[in-house]
Amino acid sequence: MKKTSTRLADGRELIYYDSRDDVVRDAQDLRPLDATSTATELRYDPLLDQWVVIASHRQGRTYHPPADECPLCPSRDGRLSEIPDSDYDVVVFENRFPSLTNAAAAVLSSADGTVGGSGPLPDLTRPGVGRCEVVCFTSDHDGSFADLTPAQVGLVLDAWTDRTAELSALPGVEQVFCFENRGEEIGVTLGHPHGQIYAYPFVTPRTERMLAAAAAHRRRTGRNLFDDLLAAERAGGERVVVAGTHWTAFVPYAARWPYEVHLYPNRRVGDLRALNDAERAEFCTLYLDLLRRFDLLFDPAGGSRTPYIAAWHQAPVRSAPPGGGGEPALHMELFTIRRTVGKLKYLAGSESGMDVFINDVSPETAARRLREVSP
Repeated sequence: MKKTSTRLADGRELIYYDSRDDVVRDAQDLRPLDATSTATELRYDPLLDQWVVIASHRQGRTYHPPADECPLCPSRDGRLSEIPDSDYDVVVFENRFPSLTNAAAAVLSSADGTVGGSGPLPDLTRPGVGRCEVVCFTSDHDGSFADLTPAQVGLVLDAWTDRTAELSALPGVEQVFCFENRGEEIGVTLGHPHGQIYAYPFVTPRTERMLAAAAAHRRRTGRNLFDDLLAAERAGGERVVVAGTHWTAFVPYAARWPYEVHLYPNRRVGDLRALNDAERAEFCTLYLDLLRRFDLLFDPAGGSRTPYIAAWHQAPVRSAPPGGGGEPALHMELFTIRRTVGKLKYLAGSESGMDVFINDVSPETAARRLREVSP
């Protein structure tokens, strides 16, 4: 992999990841861009003990442009985009409309990074310091992640890993989250195959709950919760979709979404940086297999694409759960909001109001269906 870093016209960083070492990336961004303007802050919710990101500047972000105006396509035929070069393998760049940005540090007013707000309690506000990046998986506007070759997936995995390392080293970053949203039903506003990476200045609520559960399990049993869950699914097999030498994909026992698959390396590691060569190679083929199964779920002919979210769960950069012993494990969660042909799973009253999910598809049925639609 060859990595080339450059700057866009407004100062944002852009990084090319190429499979060939002889590629030269010296194209300049010729757009007359103004400097980015962001207004992002963190507000603390004392009732739920978590932070909420307020990013009002994102109301003006690019929204469903026509294909010939896609900002994620290469710059070609006189049309300039976010990627100055006329072609690319994988590109990562700072989001022009970020939810979190290091520029927010300019509003710091105290040594501990808090800013007194007008909320019901003092010190409920902090600047939204962090970083948000866009990952373009391919220059093919009409493609998808499932269309990539294993070698191309390997390059994306290399980019995810490199960004995890780089972002983890930034001051104040506590967790790095790599993810992909696909499909308008999910809320995607750009059709080009892409994902994102968030570098949070706190440990996310979902991860904190996992870590607390793992710490409690350790205290009760002396064992690691993630190891026990994986071992139980592999031993039972009813909810296993694909089992490889180095990875296992299974529908969790208490799945929240109609079709939800968790993908674990069989050897527990904390984040992407710890994967060895064999694990990285098998991931590329097994993950493509899963994505293609998702596309076949609702269209056996393979003519449509299933909307999904693919989310990497990695260990926090520095934080540990209260009491220690959490030993978090790297894994991916892949799920779709589609529950059957033409019908979506909406987060209605119980889910949105009380965070109690009601699943219309049994996990065992979902696993069986995913096994049956082998690509």
